[in-house]
Amino acid sequence: MQVDEVKARIQAGISGAEVFPEGEGCSFSVVVVSEAFDGVTPVKKQQMVYATLSDKIADGSIHALSIKAYTPAQWQNLNA
Repeated sequence: MQVDEVKARIQAGISGAEVFPEGEGCSFSVVVVSEAFDGVTPVKKQQMVYATLSDKIADGSIHALSIKAYTPAQWQNLNA
């Protein structure tokens, strides 16, 4: 898979998501920022992102995936 594919799949699955992917081959790390994460536990945020890529994880196209998921407010605080 390519980083553009990872980004497109996450954006398609999570409304209004900003996605910052890195990686190549079958190993990726992503930062995902979305209002959809508001009021959601960290584990549920990860599950939401995994769900957008679950078929690619299952078929081995993605072997390793590191996720950091934030609301826009959390993201702004981290980058202030």
